[in-house]
Formats: sequence, C-alpha cells, structure tokens
Amino acid sequence: MKLKILLFSQIFLIMFITSCTGKKGNNSSKVKSEKVSETIVRVENNELNKSVDIYFGDDLFTSYIYPDNIMKPCLWPVVTSSGIEVTRKFPMKKAPGERCDHPHHVGMWLNYGDVNGIDYWGHSEATPPERKAFSGVIRHQQVVATKSAKGEGVLTVKTNWDGGGKTQIKEEISFYFIERGNIRIIDWISTLTAAEDIVFNDTKEGMFAIRVSRELELPSKGTVTLTDAFGNPTEIKAVNNDLVSGDYLSSEGKTGLEVWGTRAKWMKLYGNYKDEKVAVIIIDNKKNTGYPTYWHARGYGLFAANPLGQNVFSKGKEKMNLSLKKGESVRFAYRTVICSGEISDAEINKLADEFSNKY
Repeated sequence: MKLKILLFSQIFLIMFITSCTGKKGNNSSKVKSEKVSETIVRVENNELNKSVDIYFGDDLFTSYIYPDNIMKPCLWPVVTSSGIEVTRKFPMKKAPGERCDHPHHVGMWLNYGDVNGIDYWGHSEATPPERKAFSGVIRHQQVVATKSAKGEGVLTVKTNWDGGGKTQIKEEISFYFIERGNIRIIDWISTLTAAEDIVFNDTKEGMFAIRVSRELELPSKGTVTLTDAFGNPTEIKAVNNDLVSGDYLSSEGKTGLEVWGTRAKWMKLYGNYKDEKVAVIIIDNKKNTGYPTYWHARGYGLFAANPLGQNVFSKGKEKMNLSLKKGESVRFAYRTVICSGEISDAEINKLADEFSNKY
C-alpha cells in the first residue's frame, strides 16, 4: 500500500511540474528573433549631410548616404547591437590595417555592372578617364517617406540610374529597419523601372552587396594591399591574419571559398571581433528573379548576391540577360541580418520564411 501511495505521489509531482513549464509550442520555445522590441527605431532625415540616419534608441545603426563622390547611395556604416561596425571604413575613412582595394565597394548597396553596356558596379573616383563614358551613376532624387516606431523604422527613397548621358532606370527603394535585441535586420526592397529598353547583360559584377571589415574576411595568403597608420595604401607580402576569422556557410551546406558561384537561399558570413561572435546573413526572397540566387562572395570581404550573372557562375550552362521594355519594372528584395552572438540554421530559415511571406 505504501508503495502505491509513493508511486502516485511521484506521478502527481511530474504532472504538476509539466503543467507549470507548459506544453510543446509555448512561448518559451520561440527563437529570439521573434521577440518584438520596445526600442524606438528613429529615422532622421539630414539633408545638409546628404544622409538619413537610423537610430535604435540612442545608438546609430546605419545611415543611408548619398554624397557626390561615391557614385551611388548606400548604407554605411552598419553597426551591431554591441557597437561593432561590420562594414569596411575605406574609402569613407582611413583605418590602419584595412584593405584599400576596390574603392567602389562602399557599405551596403545594390547596383549592376552591365546595363546596356553601362557599368554601375565598378564606378568610383578611381575610374580611369577612358572608362568614364561607359560608367554609370546612381543619384539620389528624394526622400519619399520616413516612419519611426517601436521595433521598426521605414525609409522610402527614389533614385535615378544615369548612364550614357540619360536616365536608364528609375528606382524606388523601401528600407525596413527592424530591432530584435541582439539581432538587427535590414529589409531592402528595390523596384527598378526601365526609362528605356534595357538589358542587364550577364556579368559577375553585381548585385546586392556588403563590403565587410577585416575581421570578417577569410584568412588569406600572399600579397594584399592594406592601409597603413596614415591611411596610405601599402602592399603587404606576409599577411597578418591574427584578427581575421571569417567563414561562409550557405543554406546548401557549402563553406569557405567553395560558396562562390553557387546557388543558395541564404548565406551566412561569421567570425569573431576579439572575443565577440558576429554574423552577417543575406537572405534571398522567393519572389526574386533568379531565386535562389548565385553568390559572388569572396574571401577578401566582398559579400554579394547576384541572380543575374548566371552565364559566368554556371560556366555557360545558363543565361539570364534580363530585359525590360520601357516602362516595365522588376523588383528585388533582400534581407540582411546583423547578429551579435550565435544564430542557428533553424533560426535563419525561420527569418527567411518570414521575409518571403511578408513581401
């Protein structure tokens, strides 16, 4: 009899504990990225400085900038919740130990290397005079709308893609800046409308990209060009990889330099800033042309999704050459997740599904 009473007591205790902790699927099982923030996301237009600044509370997250000398608007810098800048400072600032290659890689941007023969991707102040006639400029036209609110801010702008003495594309971009604790999100929705008949000719030079800081580069060997303490370009033969810890992981399981020229739904670039883990994830949208995108992701800090350069990436097996008649539009949507700390594949997949369902 005593044994039966003891067994009954143990069963009752287990049932009581279960009822307190909850069943499967309760809120305690939700991933961190689902939590809605109480932080006010402020979107502040600063026409004098040619920028729109985005603050999460009192902390700068990023700025939409459009100075005349960088040939396209971009987001720069991009800062984690713990205050780490994941974007390269060059060419906007001089920083010791940074690479000073590819001055057209600035912050986070969207453009393309061959629109009716006009190169928007590679144009910078360093472009040789003989290439200027074949180089395009994306010029900010206006801030259409801004919205500041709890957990999410919105910015909508218009730009013109000008090349060959005329406007080729009229663009409207909507940015959604989302705060979720240690995860910060940028949803970039760009609609391109042809101002003339255009063809996006196949090239690897595109399309949605971020240039990251040295810490997120992949360890390298051989000669690289870095900036010295005075901001001067210096060739370094014996590369110091002490601060470099980056690595790629694709949704398809590929890693390292093997991700270049492959298709994937999302790509994670992760590494350490001293003792802190950081990850930058770019997520493709299921409604995008060319989904899942090819990746133009390099070891030296260029991290780009390119759905249009299919001939190059497939080694001639596929071709895109996307064409638009005058007045036709195409939309590209990309989500970038900036994470302080660890983030699992399951959580990234959840963020990817949310993104494609939302837009």
